[in-house]
Amino acid sequence: MASFKIEGGHLLSGTITPQGAKNEALQVICATLLTSEKVTIHNIPDIRDVNNLIKLLCDIGVKVTKADSGQALGNTYTFQADALNLKYLESDQFVEKCADLRGSVMMIGPLLARMGKAVVAKPGGDKIGRRRLDTHFLGFKYLGAKFHRVENRNVYEISAKGKKPRTNSLKGTYMLLDEASVTGTANIIMAAVFAEGITTIYNAACEPYVQQLCHMLNRMGAQISGIGSNLLTIAGVTKLVGTEHRLLPDMIEVGSFIGMAAMCGNGIRIKDVSMKDLGIIPEAFRRLGVDVQEDGDDLYIPHQKHYVVDSFIDGTIMTLADAPWPGLTPDLLSVLIVVATQARGSVLFHQKMFESRLFFVDKLIDMGAQIILCDPHRAVVVGHDRKKTLRAQRMSSPDIRAGIALLIAAMSANGTSTISNIEQIDRGYENIESRLNALGAKIERV
Repeated sequence: MASFKIEGGHLLSGTITPQGAKNEALQVICATLLTSEKVTIHNIPDIRDVNNLIKLLCDIGVKVTKADSGQALGNTYTFQADALNLKYLESDQFVEKCADLRGSVMMIGPLLARMGKAVVAKPGGDKIGRRRLDTHFLGFKYLGAKFHRVENRNVYEISAKGKKPRTNSLKGTYMLLDEASVTGTANIIMAAVFAEGITTIYNAACEPYVQQLCHMLNRMGAQISGIGSNLLTIAGVTKLVGTEHRLLPDMIEVGSFIGMAAMCGNGIRIKDVSMKDLGIIPEAFRRLGVDVQEDGDDLYIPHQKHYVVDSFIDGTIMTLADAPWPGLTPDLLSVLIVVATQARGSVLFHQKMFESRLFFVDKLIDMGAQIILCDPHRAVVVGHDRKKTLRAQRMSSPDIRAGIALLIAAMSANGTSTISNIEQIDRGYENIESRLNALGAKIERV
């Protein structure tokens, strides 16, 4: 198990470019299963979760070729799913690999649409509390899929076989999703593109990555309208063709870099962030007092000698809470909490979506942060106003987002910290230590 050894206290400066969006990559790569023609995707990040998904597609018979991009970041891959191995798709080995990779759940919709059947096991991923798949399953059920639990294999077989080979019997319908699940919405969209008739999805997630998936599918021949809203209409088609697609920059990485620049930056420019797709992320940091400047499609964060937490108009304590898009993404609350530890003022964080994601604050408390963990969903941070620097610690990364937050905390701390289980960080951040070291950080992989 690898670790990061971080020598804290170094000011960072320079320019950094965000990688392609991890969550979008997992969706659009699975969407290549919907056609037998070639689909080329640009700006794919070189991270564990994405690489493992690509390997899984290779295992099931997808032809995958990687182009030499000649760039430090952003790989180009071409996928062609014209000869899928149906026997392997039903094997225990395939199910075991899916169980280790949460992104594999995004394969269910495309396989159900194109092949009329899929097998699903409980997927892996971050250990951040209960992450149910009910929205996915209910959506497939609305479209007419049948579920059968195979007890001896601990899997569900999902069937919607059509009368002809490699077709489905899915029927378009109206559905109201129980929650605006991003992965659930994407999975249902991919199943519905081949459903007969009209499918209407209300309370659909409308994140930029879902929009990107819809635009890509439309270029492939799908008929999806209402993109960007929570009401999607999908007219079923019988065939999709190949296309080219470019991933957006990863908004979570952009937010992570803003937090890093606030805590230990001496002037950092974040290049090509796709400003229109960041939502309220820059504003969330501004509410903590961080000076976030927009320059074209770049963000510039100058040295923050002090930053003062804002308050509401009536003078009450600032509260930051996660919410479905266009609200604040839950993936950035960990970073915002770390940034708040050195602010002037207090702020309440309310993590609504995952019941275990705030438990990492115990590690920040050990570093000297003033945090009150009220319950599994709420924490109050009383900022030090840079009068008391965090102290170095030995820590372990519990998940991707807490891992990057702890890395930022360690970079700002006095002394040398060690973070173990950094495989979690590698799942979401490409070559992170080299990129930060180029800005002046002192991070060693050991």
